Amino acid sequence: MEPISISAFASISPLGKTSKEVWNSYLDNDHRISKRDFKNFTEWTASISEEDRKEIENIRNSDNKYKSLDDTVLFAIYASRKAVKDANWTTGDDFGINIGSSRGATALFEKFHEEFLETGTSSTLSSPTTTLGNISSWIAHDLKSSGPEISHSITCSTALHSLLNGVAWIQAGMCDKFIVGGSEAPLTDFTIAQMKALKVYSKETEGNPCKAFDLEKTKNTMVLGEGAAVVCLENEISDKTIAKIESVGYATEVLKHNTSVTADAECFQKSMKMACKHINLDEIDAIVMHAPGTIKGDSSEVNAIHKVFCNKIPFLTTNKWKIGHTFGASGLLNLELGLLMLQHQKVIEVPFAMKQTPPKQIKKVLVNAVGFGGNAVTVLLSL
Repeated sequence: MEPISISAFASISPLGKTSKEVWNSYLDNDHRISKRDFKNFTEWTASISEEDRKEIENIRNSDNKYKSLDDTVLFAIYASRKAVKDANWTTGDDFGINIGSSRGATALFEKFHEEFLETGTSSTLSSPTTTLGNISSWIAHDLKSSGPEISHSITCSTALHSLLNGVAWIQAGMCDKFIVGGSEAPLTDFTIAQMKALKVYSKETEGNPCKAFDLEKTKNTMVLGEGAAVVCLENEISDKTIAKIESVGYATEVLKHNTSVTADAECFQKSMKMACKHINLDEIDAIVMHAPGTIKGDSSEVNAIHKVFCNKIPFLTTNKWKIGHTFGASGLLNLELGLLMLQHQKVIEVPFAMKQTPPKQIKKVLVNAVGFGGNAVTVLLSL
């Protein structure tokens, strides 16, 4: 494939709402996870700050039509507005939109379903505000774009599958520009209860609740977070280019269980090899891992990396120990970390992970994501 230009990126997450805030958050060793009360339990979660919540409420109150929208849509609108502005795209431009979500409008869905169980009737807006296409269509409305709009759910690799779509459309000559990403607001009673039922949720009582990339842990320590992240893709490399998507890889492995992944994550092995097939593996300086904080999820990905890279392992990192697992948005938040490391020429260490030697220079970074169903995606970023 021809390299694709990344001309802007933006996010809102527990790390902040600007690139400067996000990078400064990465530079400290503090996580952004705290206890939150739900109806039937109290659990660890990573939320956006109260200050950033005001920005989201400002969007909600700016238009009467936005008052009924789920946070997944509002998070995505916030990030998309900023990215498009930074890319110098203008209102009415012809660009594609593909913003996905794993859970979608789960808070609204739970609210409307509870209302239906109590009353036997449903609100007028219960259907249009809870469809998966709700995110991209509202962003197109907000940005007044005229290109294609796509939404999907491919569990936790959703955002990077959005990027694959954008790359494919641009490579096919069907679009010159695409905004891609993911948005997730999963901090609800039912979603947390689902993760607890899977026996993957953190029960840590002290220290960091999420031990992502701690290969010595004896318990699962996944924690959920919320947020959205997007990037602006263009077909031409220019002075606006922040970094390039040099290649992509993807794979699916045969399942033995609905949530399973093989011990050596065959899907990751295939996706990483595909993304690196035109370069020497020694050129990879760092890998931003999926590493969800579960015993098998972390170890299988590390095993896959060792299978692919053998004795010369790139620097490994993850952000879930700091912001939890943001489901469908997580892949793009991983990509954001990769972009920031390229920009600042500094790797981010996981404080309790095995000690590694930082690369002297960062020129190429791999970014991983995988979801239930063994849907792995790997993106090769370069300067």
